[in-house]
Amino acid sequence: MTHEILTADSLKAFPLPVQHEGSKDERGTALVIGGSRSVPGAALLAGVAALRAGAGKLKIATVESRAAGMGLAVPEAMVVDLPETPEGGIDGERAADCLRKVIKGCDALLIGPGLIEDGPTAKLAVELLEELPDASFILDAAAVCGLAPKADDVRRHEGRVVVTPHAGEMAQLLNRSREAVEADPLDAALAAVDLLRAVVVMKGAQTWIVEPKGARWHYEGGGVGLATSGSGDTLAGIIVGLLARGVAPLAAALWGVLLHGEAGKRLAASVGPVGFLARELPGEVPRLLRETAS
Repeated sequence: MTHEILTADSLKAFPLPVQHEGSKDERGTALVIGGSRSVPGAALLAGVAALRAGAGKLKIATVESRAAGMGLAVPEAMVVDLPETPEGGIDGERAADCLRKVIKGCDALLIGPGLIEDGPTAKLAVELLEELPDASFILDAAAVCGLAPKADDVRRHEGRVVVTPHAGEMAQLLNRSREAVEADPLDAALAAVDLLRAVVVMKGAQTWIVEPKGARWHYEGGGVGLATSGSGDTLAGIIVGLLARGVAPLAAALWGVLLHGEAGKRLAASVGPVGFLARELPGEVPRLLRETAS
């Protein structure tokens, strides 16, 4: 099967919601579940990116030792502190009860950025998929690494889930070597689609987006500067922000990849090809949305 090159023109087939007026509730609520004692900033990057992509409301659920700082760093968000393991990660078993209250009214959930325990994170993701049947989900980082044993549970939710692995995470998901994934990222993405029946964003210098019906897109990349700490968290945040607005998972993945890559290109032009920061990417997104979605 052939593939399509992802460009701004190809996104004309996936128009975004037109929202010139209305309340923040109409643009949806995004929930980011992420962060740990050692990597709290991943949830922050994702949350800010979700707002920059147009989500009306943001909730961030993170470890209790970092929640107060998160609330100060992202004053636009409602921040929820979750029970913490001795290692500084989210205690999935105890956190599930807390999250059952927090997820009410959420339109899109991102699970994984900055989390440090693969199996418990995947288990928590599946539990929340069952608890919130009308929401869209994006699973990233630790939520992908431990997902293979839960594949059948994810398959039942086809049409609601996006996964965004890099090569290392995809290798764990498929039980392949990282070298094998990097040698043929499209084949890895297709295998992940078969396993999970989710929209798969296979991240890398060039990105493949594949969906369960078989269509595939290739984004030729936003430049080497995007290979920087936190860049993937920002991409995931952009996608969950679009999902919160009511954009379908495939369209949100395509728009997210393009916006993230084009933001990288703009920063490469204004700052330099390398050395710009992941935290600077979300600031480019509103202008890109105005220009590309108009």
